[in-house]
Amino acid sequence: MPLWLDLLVRVVAVMVAFLVLPLVVGQAEHKVMAHMQGRVGPMYAGAFHGWAQLVADGVKFVQKEDVHPHGADRTVFRLAPIVALFPYLLVVLTIPLGPHGLVAQRLDIGLFLVLAILGFGVVAVLMSAWASANKYSLLGGLRGAAQLLGYELPLVLAAASVAMAAGTLSLPGIVEAWRPWWLIWQAPAGLVFFVAGLAEIRRPPFDMPIADSELVFGYMTEYTGLRFAFFLLAEYVGIVVIAALTTVLFLGGWHGPFADQLGWLWTLLKVFALSFVIIWFRVSYPRLREDQLQRLCWLVLVPVSLAQLVLTVAVKSLT
Repeated sequence: MPLWLDLLVRVVAVMVAFLVLPLVVGQAEHKVMAHMQGRVGPMYAGAFHGWAQLVADGVKFVQKEDVHPHGADRTVFRLAPIVALFPYLLVVLTIPLGPHGLVAQRLDIGLFLVLAILGFGVVAVLMSAWASANKYSLLGGLRGAAQLLGYELPLVLAAASVAMAAGTLSLPGIVEAWRPWWLIWQAPAGLVFFVAGLAEIRRPPFDMPIADSELVFGYMTEYTGLRFAFFLLAEYVGIVVIAALTTVLFLGGWHGPFADQLGWLWTLLKVFALSFVIIWFRVSYPRLREDQLQRLCWLVLVPVSLAQLVLTVAVKSLT
């Protein structure tokens, strides 16, 4: 295959995954929450099982007026939703879907790049908060910054544990080095990574930066129409990214029966299973208070991730 055609195929595949998978997760969230909470609305649009609910939401966002607060910094205000969404596209480029090079771009420092890009999310939160010229938005942004900076540490430590176990920072290399007994050995790191990832994408019960009962809608209070839809899309892309990274780092990625032929299917099944768990958390757990959120980070997740790192060093030293 010519180089230009190979590049074109990879770019198109990444864009399709970037746009389709979050919409599938969003549609699933409507239906899962409708079933768990007995909601009628999400099951109505389009008659059969509410199949057109996502379409209806899209039409609603397109029709809404694009409003700017009078005192807003318009340039920063407009850029913030794009800054929130674009970094996830770069992450998707590095996530392996299956064996035999089924990844858009294989990098030897893929994990390092992914963690660096995920840490960029705080910039979009602060941009939207400051540029909105709204005290509720600013309070939400400051909460978001404190939360993202705090949970970055256990996220990185948990990822470092599995990278040390695999002996590489390459995401496909980590999957290739993965063994089934790692499910037990690296289980604490996997749990820490998953929980810290939820806090990084500000999903319930870690949604204090939004806290609609206190801050209207936090740093997104002043956004309407498509700009608000971009923030929601970034949230659903974040779900896919965190689920995919947890799958690749801790659940063996494409490993499963007939992995050479069905590896891509095993990866997707694990990603959707973890996405379901993230949706389930939203329905099941109340929002954490700010003090509870920080206590969980510094008194539970950080010590557990450090202990796991020590355990990994000890096991690698003996093998």
